[in-house]
Amino acid sequence: MTRLILTAATALALAAGPVLAQTAPTKPAATAEAGSAEWLRLRGEQYHRAPDSEQDPVEVAATARLNAEIAARNAAAAEAETQGAAAFEERNAQWRSETARLETERAQWEANNAAANAARAQWERDNAAWEAEMAACRRAGRVCITTPPPRP
Repeated sequence: MTRLILTAATALALAAGPVLAQTAPTKPAATAEAGSAEWLRLRGEQYHRAPDSEQDPVEVAATARLNAEIAARNAAAAEAETQGAAAFEERNAQWRSETARLETERAQWEANNAAANAARAQWERDNAAWEAEMAACRRAGRVCITTPPPRP
């Protein structure tokens, strides 16, 4: 089995040698500007406009009409793109404004929440101190007449 594989590989290598040794024909270096007559000639293409005397008036009119339609569609597409970009920018500005407003509201809420938490913690400390004072007063057998701290 290995002998068969080695024989096949050798035969392929021997057959491929001459093919791999060939070189592809090279094209002349194109130094002409893209789209110029020289550039087209190097690629085997040429464009020669027929003289006006050989032009078909019906074909010229149809071509002009088609070109005008294409130009009108292109102008409409450009206008639609401009309007779409303007609408996008307007909506994007609205979104940025709304996002900034919400961020400001969130920051204010966080500040209010922190202040409320600080007030609650202070009240809890004051209340704990008052309860400790009341407990000490009761243990001493006295009548205590202090009011608790006001709730925040």
